[in-house]
This record gives sequence, C-alpha cells and structure tokens, in this order.
Amino acid sequence: MNFITVKTYDELSTKAANIIAAQIINKPNCVLGLATGSSPVGAYDKLTEYCKNGIIDFSTVTSVNLDEYVGLDSSNNQSYRYFMNKNLFDRVNINKEKTFVPSGTADDIEKEGEQYDKLIKSLGGIDLQLLGIGLDGHIGFNEPDEYFTAETHLVSLDASTIKANARFFASEADVPTKAITMGMMSIMQAKKVLLIANGAAKKEILEKAFFGPITPKVPASILQLHPDLTVIYSEN
Repeated sequence: MNFITVKTYDELSTKAANIIAAQIINKPNCVLGLATGSSPVGAYDKLTEYCKNGIIDFSTVTSVNLDEYVGLDSSNNQSYRYFMNKNLFDRVNINKEKTFVPSGTADDIEKEGEQYDKLIKSLGGIDLQLLGIGLDGHIGFNEPDEYFTAETHLVSLDASTIKANARFFASEADVPTKAITMGMMSIMQAKKVLLIANGAAKKEILEKAFFGPITPKVPASILQLHPDLTVIYSEN
C-alpha cells in the first residue's frame, strides 16, 4: 500500500488525476472504474483540462461505474449517470456507448447485477479502480455487514450514508434508501486501486480501514489485501 498525505484538496485532485492520466497514456484502451461523490470532482476537472490540452485522449477508454441509486433514471439530476455525464463524460472525448453505469431502474436488480459482473469480465476486468470512502468505511455502496459481498448487488443504505448524502438532495427524506453497487470481487480484481479521501472527518475511518483489522464491518479494510493500492488523503 502506498499511503500519500497531502495538504490540500487541489493537491489530492492533481495527484489522483495524474495517476489516472498515466493509466490512460500507458494503455489507451484501458478500462477505468469510476466513482461519484464530492471527492473525485476535482480530479475529473483536472482530467478534463488534460484532455482539452491534448495531454490525454479518452477516445478508446471504457469506463464502468461503481453504483447507482435504485429508482433514479439517467435523466434525474441526482442519479450517478447524470453526475458522470455532467462532471466528466460530456466534457471529454469519451465514447458514451463505452461508459457503463449499473441501472437503478432495472425491473430485476439481481439480474442487472449478474449482467454487470459479466460485462466487467467481458472487458477483461478493470485496469484502475477509483474509490472514495464513506464515514462508515463503505466503498461503492458496500455498507458495513457481517460478510463481504462478492457480486454486484442490491443494498439498503446505512442511515449514516443517507444522512451524508442528504446534502445533495432537497431533504434527507428525498435520498433513496437502496442502491445497486459493484461488489468486492470486481473491485479487488482491479489491477490497480486508487482511493481518495479529503477532510478531517475522514481521518479516523482511514486509520481503521488501513491500519486496523480486516473486517466486513469496515468494508474498505479488505483493500489491505490488494497488491497495488494507493491512498491519497488531504485533511483540507
């Protein structure tokens, strides 16, 4: 594990973007596992800048996102497909047909999960997986549990996750209570994992996740077993 501490969110965003950009340059047809939330927005801004300046080319990149809220379609401005379009896909020269986000409106979420896992496998797996981390240690929407779930699956969101995400909605009552999320198998089988976290509030959970015991009660702790993990943390 390579644990990097920086002083500012801008430094975090630059370092994260540089790692992702290097992946694209080294393997132009790479498969990127992408994340949503506030943490990666700065990195997506940097990657957009690099693309516009001709430093990187997204034209042969494929992406697979971690998760999606159940009940929200791609036109909903709180959906993760909408988030990715707004923050990255609409701003760079990526082929939208090669950007994948699990469907939160599928008639059969279990089947959707099975198909999503088959998709990732058919792509040859993920070359670099970008992650954030929740205050309860969740990655994707893999919440604290009695066991690690391998496959893409339906999850009921923890109360702390709903509360944390309420800032993006009109009220806490508007936050969906369920999501479909990539499971631990696809995440752990990614060739590289990059986890980013900013803010003093994340310091305690990072210590638990990466310097404490490996336990499904702190889902991110399983990443201690990954052979190529980079964590970038900024208190500000």
